[in-house]
Amino acid sequence: MVGAPPAGEPDELCRLTATELIAAYATRRLSPVDVTASILGRIHRLNPALLAFYLVDDGAMAAALASEARWMRGVPAGPLDGVPVSIKDSIAVAGRPMYRGSKAYAPAVPSSVDAPPTARLREAGAILLGKTTMPDLGCLASGVSSQHGTARNPWNLARTPGGSTSGGAAAVAAGLGPLTVGSDLGGSVRIPAAFCGLVGFKPTQGRIPHIPASSMRSAGPLARSVADVMLLTAVLSQPDRRDCLSLPFSPPPDPTPEAPEESVRGARIGLLLELGAGTPAGPEIRAAVEGAGRLLAAHGAKVEPVPALFPEDPEWAIETYFRARALSELQHLPPDRQAAAHPDVQGWCGGAKGLSAADLLEAMNGLDRLRVHVNDAFASLDFVLSPVMPMTAYAADIAFPDRDRAWSHLLFTAAYNQTQQPALSVPCGFDRDGLPIGLQIIGQRFADHALLRLAAAFESLRGSRASLPVL
Repeated sequence: MVGAPPAGEPDELCRLTATELIAAYATRRLSPVDVTASILGRIHRLNPALLAFYLVDDGAMAAALASEARWMRGVPAGPLDGVPVSIKDSIAVAGRPMYRGSKAYAPAVPSSVDAPPTARLREAGAILLGKTTMPDLGCLASGVSSQHGTARNPWNLARTPGGSTSGGAAAVAAGLGPLTVGSDLGGSVRIPAAFCGLVGFKPTQGRIPHIPASSMRSAGPLARSVADVMLLTAVLSQPDRRDCLSLPFSPPPDPTPEAPEESVRGARIGLLLELGAGTPAGPEIRAAVEGAGRLLAAHGAKVEPVPALFPEDPEWAIETYFRARALSELQHLPPDRQAAAHPDVQGWCGGAKGLSAADLLEAMNGLDRLRVHVNDAFASLDFVLSPVMPMTAYAADIAFPDRDRAWSHLLFTAAYNQTQQPALSVPCGFDRDGLPIGLQIIGQRFADHALLRLAAAFESLRGSRASLPVL
């Protein structure tokens, strides 16, 4: 391609966002071949320490060469042509093994089809870098996996990148590609985004098609900027008949608003710092979220503290449902396969064996009450600000920060999978140890674009860009 990469180390290419790469390809300042080669080299150097990838696609360079040829002819295949993207283990890529993080599924049979997110990436011209690691069955907010080992946080290798999109978040935070696609059932996109200093978006259920269809789980993008999340969301949001909940396509907002204040002025925003349940947010987390509220209020938002949105403590109902769900998945496997799952996941799932049908129905009724109550609360609110997690990244090699209450730290995120509302994590600071803190912004159901506009405005007003940690 005409022109040369900018001066500096090859790793400088790994710092560029997807939006910047597309602009550079269009003007022939950069080549997808150079960018992909640089990122693959960085993966080769850093992945042994991070365990972000369990499979690096051997077709990536051939795809980059084909992309370069299209750009040279002036006919890019789509909005992500030549942009390197990674994909979570649990999202099917045709011909590639899918373990869902667990030895219980090994040896894995290669997937026969592309899941909807993978199919949309191919159509858009993205370079598929490979598959990223996750914990067993996606049950954990850590990167501990019986199949893949322990994924680690680029900001501190002794800490977890979060889960369950563990490897994907570690990859993007470390410059191993600007974009990744994860999935979120209880916070599995937002939590790793918060722990790794990224933007992670869980859309309204059905906005991004996925299989199997789910009323609670969504596929979702992680990136180093809101603009990149918008770009990837637009690609992934194309309808797919295989997902019975798939929503009609809605054009995304402008990813680079010239006047961010317009998205903030007059917005009715609740500030939620206490849930009245689960693990309380630590003082540094609270301070960072309060600071975000003050910033938005200074630019015209109407920010008011709100009480807990839950009608009752939802911890038992949420954990009971997910325990029963995970146990059901394991019990479909032969006993020797079940025994291969991570011991902590086996133990946690085993807690569902004593549940009765009445217990499960009561949990589901509790989730219904949660949905109704939160929906009513949003009648007077456009958005809610809250922590993503009550703490920053904890030790990499533990499954739960509290073994006795395995889901108590997940209530800030898991509730909005039940209500099917869009929610995202955006960086809002660092703790005293230099670990990222994420701000969660929750929007009204179906108001994904309004949420993304507010997040872009916050990012712009805060005046900081996600940086790469020193590795």
